[in-house]
Amino acid sequence: MLFEDDAVSDREPSPTGNAGPERPVAGAVVVHERRVLLVRRRVAQGQLSWQFPAGKVEPGESFEEAAIRETKEEAGLDVAAVRQLGERVHPITGRQVSYTACEVVGGTAHVADADEIAEVGWATLAEIPRYIPYGLFEPVQRYLDVALRS
Repeated sequence: MLFEDDAVSDREPSPTGNAGPERPVAGAVVVHERRVLLVRRRVAQGQLSWQFPAGKVEPGESFEEAAIRETKEEAGLDVAAVRQLGERVHPITGRQVSYTACEVVGGTAHVADADEIAEVGWATLAEIPRYIPYGLFEPVQRYLDVALRS
């Protein structure tokens, strides 16, 4: 997944002045009432426009904590982590991404960060390819195949 600020360097300076490794990205796969939450970024790269709420993991933060925080910051929803779905190097962005299944515990989805997010929406299983035409990470797809049919 691409994140709006991926175009700028997010390498952490080391005490010697050299850039450190890029921080990994945490994505939240939020399912509610047989739909999955998607956000449309204001800045897209190629096909990457609609995606799961996501962003860089802050120092000292777990993937789950980052997924929860990013969902609140981007879509205004309070969520709880259910389970890790997997990690990969994203084939388009080259970023290390971890996906966490989440459930809604409060709030209503809305554009909470208008500088970064243009739109939020809920998609059914059949609608996902319209929003994400390049396909999903296989463990995420397997999870949604079950969660969105339940």
